[in-house]
Amino acid sequence: MKRLFAAFALLLWSLPVHAQDVVAPVPGIEATISSQMEAFLDRDVDAAFDYASPMIKGLFRNAQNFGAMVEQGYPMVWTPADVSFGDLRQENGALYQKVVVTDAGGRVHVLDYKMIETENGWRIDGVQVLRADAFAA
Repeated sequence: MKRLFAAFALLLWSLPVHAQDVVAPVPGIEATISSQMEAFLDRDVDAAFDYASPMIKGLFRNAQNFGAMVEQGYPMVWTPADVSFGDLRQENGALYQKVVVTDAGGRVHVLDYKMIETENGWRIDGVQVLRADAFAA
């Protein structure tokens, strides 16, 4: 058992570290995220769904399913009280925009928005909630 644990630890240690590079702001990324949040505030799930990537659209199939997921799973995005933008970084070829959202109850949430560029402009390809202290990282 000790050998198995040691082998697993060695395997994890030997995995490559993925570089994360902070990059200059890209026109359109912040506007896309802000526009989607405004659409959620207006309860216009059709408009909000337009800012989702083709992969997200395929996953949820329609604006109503997507809106229900955001309302239930990301209430800070559904009804944000304040939004500010942190660093944009490139990781493994993908762009991630850090977003700090204060919810209606005054709690601060840090989210990572994965962004992709499509023929229709920048689209949101996923959102991950980070620990609040990740904003300093």
